[in-house]
Amino acid sequence: MRARRTFLALAALPFAMAVVAGCTEGTNAAAPKLPERTCFGVFSRSDLDPLMGNGEEVKEVGPIDMRLTAERRGATCNVDVDGKGRFLASATRQPLEQSFFWNPEMIRPAPDELALGDRGLVYDTGARVVLTCKGTKDVFQLELSLSGSIEHMKKGESRPLFTKLMTKFLDVAKEQTQCGS
Repeated sequence: MRARRTFLALAALPFAMAVVAGCTEGTNAAAPKLPERTCFGVFSRSDLDPLMGNGEEVKEVGPIDMRLTAERRGATCNVDVDGKGRFLASATRQPLEQSFFWNPEMIRPAPDELALGDRGLVYDTGARVVLTCKGTKDVFQLELSLSGSIEHMKKGESRPLFTKLMTKFLDVAKEQTQCGS
C-alpha cells in the first residue's frame, strides 16, 4: 500500500510541476538588475529604472565613452531587457557647416521645447538637443538623442524624466566631447 502511494505521488509530480509552471508563466519576472553606471558612465541605475520594466537579463551595448572627434563622429548605447530595447542614448558630432534636421511636426503628440543647448525638444518617448561646440581645434555641432520605452510608466511622467536624463547627458557629453560651448 505504501509503495502504491509513493508511486501515485511520484506519478502526480510532473503534473503538479506543469500546473505550477503554467501559473507562473503569465506573471512578469522581477525588475532587471541594471549596472550601477551605464551608457558612457552617464546614467545611474535609479535614473533608468523607470524605463526598464520587468525582465531577467539586461544587456548594454555601446562604447565606454563618447569621446568624439572628427574621425569618430558618433557613439550609441543601447540597453535591452530580455532582448527588447528599453533605452537608447546617442551622441553625433558633425562639422559646423552641416546641420541636423528635425521635423517636430512629425512627432505626436507635439513635443515641448527644451531649454538646453542651441535647440532642444522633449517628447513622450525621448529628447534631442543640438549645441555648437568650440573645441580645441575646431568648431562643431553636437546632437544628443535619448529614447526609451515608456510602456511601464504612468501617463505624464515621461517628459520630466527625459528632461532630467537629457540635462545629465548634456553635462557629461560636453566634458567627454571637449565641447567648450
